[in-house]
Amino acid sequence: MKISRNIALAVVAFTLMACGSSSDADNSVVTSMTESGAETTTTAEIVSTEAPAPDVPANSALPVLGECPTSVFPDLTAVTGAGEEYAMPEVLVECTDAELVVTSNGMPSYAYEPLTPNGLNEQAWVWRVALKPTVAVTTTSIADVLGTLGFTTTGLPIYGPTEGPVPTNQAFGDPVYNGILDTCGGHTGYNADYHNHALYSDVYCNLTSSYIVGYALDGFPIYNSVGCLNVDCTETAQFISGYDMTGDPTSYSWNAYTYNSTGKTNVLDECNGRIGPDGTYRYHATDAFPYIIGCFAGTSTTQTGNAAADMPPMRG
Repeated sequence: MKISRNIALAVVAFTLMACGSSSDADNSVVTSMTESGAETTTTAEIVSTEAPAPDVPANSALPVLGECPTSVFPDLTAVTGAGEEYAMPEVLVECTDAELVVTSNGMPSYAYEPLTPNGLNEQAWVWRVALKPTVAVTTTSIADVLGTLGFTTTGLPIYGPTEGPVPTNQAFGDPVYNGILDTCGGHTGYNADYHNHALYSDVYCNLTSSYIVGYALDGFPIYNSVGCLNVDCTETAQFISGYDMTGDPTSYSWNAYTYNSTGKTNVLDECNGRIGPDGTYRYHATDAFPYIIGCFAGTSTTQTGNAAADMPPMRG
């Protein structure tokens, strides 16, 4: 049964602020866990968005670099799925000595919201990324990439903050700003393929089982907006995008935002990521542009099949 958009939006904990600027400052809460497991909160002068931070998992243990991260992929056997007329999501996670390999039929694990003229069909996705990624000497721009940049732990492809050339009045525009994404930050493309342009770490989207909600094609994990402030992860804070809206994102989104970290605390780098307290790099999904990935901090693995294809143009 299809959940209405109004009801779905009401249960989203990570609220979309499509027109908000990441430069707004506010006080945020840092959560501290004592040895007894009790949580205490103190107010720190850090910049945060108006959206509430995603839930902090009770078990903060995360896979170390090089360990097969099967634990961060949620169990999808009991999810509602896209609807009675659609296939249930299928995700297979495997690792070799050098690669994380994820196979998926590309079906959402939550009620499908038809926001585009396109339908929804199963896909054949296979992603292979480095199990031990390293930060590159220089970053790689994704501004002109209209295809897969990564995948969620629920088996859905991740695209950038840019839509295709159709409709012409929104050519290469920001799909979040233009309001064409569903409750979980996705929609279907021309090939009836469901994909995400943004990620919302909410129980409805089945992305609350871990801090890690996906992986970029360079192998680095994508965390929700909450990040660890120390190695033991007993203190956390919400991290924000460093991009400011300086133009009209209706079309050509990359011309409408400018990176500016001046005066901001807990701000991410231009790739929308940071070095964590353990010394490893990670991206963070945010509610402001570029939403998931701003550039590749590492070296993207060459994909094959659907994962290597450009994003087909949206129907009018």
